[in-house]
Order: sequence, then structure tokens, then C-alpha cells
Amino acid sequence: MAGLGSWPVPIPDKVKVSIQNGRVSVQGAKGQLEMPFDPAISVEVTNNNIAVGRVEESRRAKAIHGMTRKLIANMVEGVSKGFSRTVEISGVGYRAEAVGKSGIQLSLGYSHPILYQLPSGIQAKIERQTVITLEGIDKQLLGEVTVGIRRLRPPDPYKAKGVKLAEEKIRRKAGKTAGAR
Repeated sequence: MAGLGSWPVPIPDKVKVSIQNGRVSVQGAKGQLEMPFDPAISVEVTNNNIAVGRVEESRRAKAIHGMTRKLIANMVEGVSKGFSRTVEISGVGYRAEAVGKSGIQLSLGYSHPILYQLPSGIQAKIERQTVITLEGIDKQLLGEVTVGIRRLRPPDPYKAKGVKLAEEKIRRKAGKTAGAR
């Protein structure tokens, strides 16, 4: 969609937005997020909406206009509703368990268990030892943590073992056929 950067970002009730010194700060029921924005971009709060515009018409300003608007929209949604991602573990003996409030211990078929430390702002709920639901207000950080856990044992297309996202589909491959000459 062309021109997505010019769409206003609606501000829900109980969310406060402040803009100072080239930084956008959004505070809501779930927490607070802050982000700097480029001087080529203008951000203003008007009529319970955030308007993102360009100060100059350079190529760089046009390139980051829509991205800045989407990052601000993600901040507003994060502090009001939050984000969640689900990770599934499949394989014999593969499981996860919580270690304190900021850690997950994963058994993924290696000779040792893996301790994954969660950054502050991300919480994990473990269901049935094979489903991990990660929650947080920062969409980018949540995505990085989700991919970091998946990287520990990527899904195998031959046996369908490993760590995958809940919405991810793994295409199965046929293995070798015995005695084919």
C-alpha cells in the first residue's frame, strides 16, 4: 500500500504519548516504550492521533517515513494490548521448563540441557512442556527472542523434530529409499 506513512495512528484511551527532543515516549497499562526518530521525520500528536510526516522530500526521508509510522503504531499497540508469540517443541524427549522468572531450560536432544535467559520485558508461559507462549510489549524484542529460541534446534524436514513457531508449516521431505539402484 502506497502512502501508509501518512495514515494517522489512533491513540487508545489510557495511553499517553509525549514527544521531546527527537524521541517518542508511549506509556500505557502494560508499560512504557521509548524510541528516537530521525530529524527528517516529523511526529505530532493531534486529536487523539499521532501524525507522522516528512520534514524534507529526500530519498532517505521517503524510505523511513512508513517504517517510523509502523514502529510508533507497534509501540502504541504494545503498551495497550501487548504481543505474544507461541513456540512449539516436537521430538521424543524434547521439553521445556521454567527456571525462575527469567529463564527457560530446554532439553532438545543434545547431551546437556540449554538454559535460555529471557531479557527483561519478556515473560514465558510453558504449557504441556512442549508449548512456550512468549509475551511482551516490545514487538521487535519479542521477535528476536522467538527466533533465538528457534535457532537452538531448527525444525528438521525429514523427521519433523525441533523448535518451530506455532503458525509455521514444515514441509516434510521424503528420506532415502532403501535398495534403490
